[in-house]
Amino acid sequence: MLTRARKRMVAGMVALVAATSATLVAAPSAQAAGTTEYVYSASMGRNIPVRIVDGGGSGPKPTLYLLDGLRAPNNTSGWLQNTRVDDFMVGKGTNVAIPFGGGGSFYADWERVDPKLGKNRWETFLTRELPRYMKARHNSDNRRNGIAGLSMSGTAALNLASRHPNFYKAVASYSGYPTVTFPGFNQGIQASVIEMGGNPINMWGIYPAGQWAANDPFLLAGNLVGKRVYVSSGTGVGSKYDASVNPASASFNPVRFSQMVPLEVAASTSSQLYIARLRTLPVQLTTHISRDGVHWWDYWQERFKESWRTTFAPAFF
Repeated sequence: MLTRARKRMVAGMVALVAATSATLVAAPSAQAAGTTEYVYSASMGRNIPVRIVDGGGSGPKPTLYLLDGLRAPNNTSGWLQNTRVDDFMVGKGTNVAIPFGGGGSFYADWERVDPKLGKNRWETFLTRELPRYMKARHNSDNRRNGIAGLSMSGTAALNLASRHPNFYKAVASYSGYPTVTFPGFNQGIQASVIEMGGNPINMWGIYPAGQWAANDPFLLAGNLVGKRVYVSSGTGVGSKYDASVNPASASFNPVRFSQMVPLEVAASTSSQLYIARLRTLPVQLTTHISRDGVHWWDYWQERFKESWRTTFAPAFF
């Protein structure tokens, strides 16, 4: 378990990055594979844009749902802005659905409508409404399903897979925080919601009561028995892609360091605690905790491709 000093450190790191990471600038969006379609959500009372890469062919297909991070924009996805995973999935025989929006929501069904973040019923949308659409329009078989996410949505992907084990066959988390109710991490999650303008009490109630325990992947890990699970993170100790986050480098940038390193240190701690829990269970587990690695898309694109090979493709085919 976490020591008192580490609890304070984790809470402080997550809160710090929540307060500073708004200045991160995404790379220009390349021409994305697939089409953007508008899927009506009766539970949220609005159309949700979804980028869909159709798996092709005439037969029933598996579907991989790919979720965005804390600052998910409403008109695109960080996956489309910062990676080429959409192109990577062309020809893989699998539908890919990338919903836009959901910033600060943890892709959950919130207890109450939030004055800033509105009505969040993402769990209902992702497990009922969008799958119905995918079956009707893209011949998803709604039997071979996977879900993946990074940072905020890494937590959400593991949570949704744990809460709906009969729906998902595989799940991947890249730099997520699957120890939702642990001291330090809980405060960090609340700080992240607040940074997006939301009230975390409207999400799962007042911690530690409400629905916090019911949405903690660590506590629900037993529901993933027999599933394929992929968990990755860096350690926050430098980046092979970006020398500016290395304090010993001549190009060191303290702002980028504060944005990209502390969150990854916390993600590494949380992910390794979760991995230790999964290793006590008969789960088909693949992990990748790299010696370097910061909280950024270069790593998540690599890990996505690895998780396709090790986790999703074997689960689907």
